[in-house]
Amino acid sequence: MGSVSLKIGDGTARFKRASFCSSALNLLMLFSVVTTNLFALYAFTSSPKNHHAQHLLLPHTHKNISLISEQVSLILREIDSSQKKLAQMEKELLGYESIDLSSSKFTSELRAFLQHHLLPLGKDSRTGITEMVTSVGHSCVKSLDLLSQFMNYKVNAPCPDDWSLGQKLILSGCEPLPRRRCFAKTIPKVGLLSFPDSLWKNYSEKIYSWSGLDCKNLACLNAKKLNRDCAGCFDIISGYETQRYVKARGKNDFLIDDVLAMGNGGIRIGFDIGGGSGTFAARMADRNVTLVTATLNVDAPFNEFIAARGLFPLYLSLDHRFPFHDNVFDLVHAGNVLDVSGRPEKLEFLMFDIDRILRAGGLFWLDNFLCSSEDKKTALTRLIERFGYKKLKWVVGEKINGSGKSEVYLSAVLQKPVRV
Repeated sequence: MGSVSLKIGDGTARFKRASFCSSALNLLMLFSVVTTNLFALYAFTSSPKNHHAQHLLLPHTHKNISLISEQVSLILREIDSSQKKLAQMEKELLGYESIDLSSSKFTSELRAFLQHHLLPLGKDSRTGITEMVTSVGHSCVKSLDLLSQFMNYKVNAPCPDDWSLGQKLILSGCEPLPRRRCFAKTIPKVGLLSFPDSLWKNYSEKIYSWSGLDCKNLACLNAKKLNRDCAGCFDIISGYETQRYVKARGKNDFLIDDVLAMGNGGIRIGFDIGGGSGTFAARMADRNVTLVTATLNVDAPFNEFIAARGLFPLYLSLDHRFPFHDNVFDLVHAGNVLDVSGRPEKLEFLMFDIDRILRAGGLFWLDNFLCSSEDKKTALTRLIERFGYKKLKWVVGEKINGSGKSEVYLSAVLQKPVRV
């Protein structure tokens, strides 16, 4: 029997072995069982000196055995009750099966999606499962009102124009989202260029969805600093994106050909985490390397822009386990997306998932990571060293930000070791 310990401060749940109380219960039960057996053995094997003594002893013996049996039964019921309470606590803490489908706030579609469905032919011989269970993020239970709003639509009709609502749920941990039986809004993609001309030319702004966004055109986006890795990143004709990765502005800017050379010709497929408008993937495509770019549409139509360039966008948050098998990528590229706001456990989970999908001998390119403090740089450095990566290139440098202050950045190319 186990117990659950939840650290509210950092939001992480840990599972421990049996607590002192549960261990004491188990010991008491064991003691009672042993005592009962010993007493019964003594009572039934001992031979009284006379029949009169035997008749006097038997009523007391049966009474004692009955009393002990009642105590043992009571202990067993207490243990069973504790196990059920523990299981319920675990479900409530994790959110599994804690959604009450009978609630009036649920739409019929949400209820239909979340229901378990029995397999028509019974138990599957290969997997052992007997029913199909829907896949939905356990944190959705914390956003039931938004989830019900997301699932409030007319079946076989156009979906509401609510992609921003779905993204809000994802950013709240409700990932994956439930599937829907409606037709997503379609936008005519007129004027798309053929590949590879599509990599470095803009298209009509009418092919992007601007609903839910403050900006309604590319000029507005390029005038903003959307994040540390995307300042004017939608200008792929005359902006800095035309020089990025091929012309360095500082010692922390690595050239893409230099990094590919470190892979000794073995870089064929890669994964770009938080890849902005897809420029890194475009540079790799120019060199016949296939890249998948993971990004959301935070303040800009990143996914549609990447797709319009003829590249592969993946609409995914960093809290989601990467949907790839182990050891498949030759290269993983990431920048300030690794900044998880001082949450060491969250960064560890992310780094271990990066390590999982990167093959032995593959390269991890950490690109201009902002070390906002010496402690953050030290923590990241120690975490990287735990993986035993070979440091092919490691540069710590300073840059002057827009307010005139100096900031420290870390850039590195690391090679994953072969582990036995």
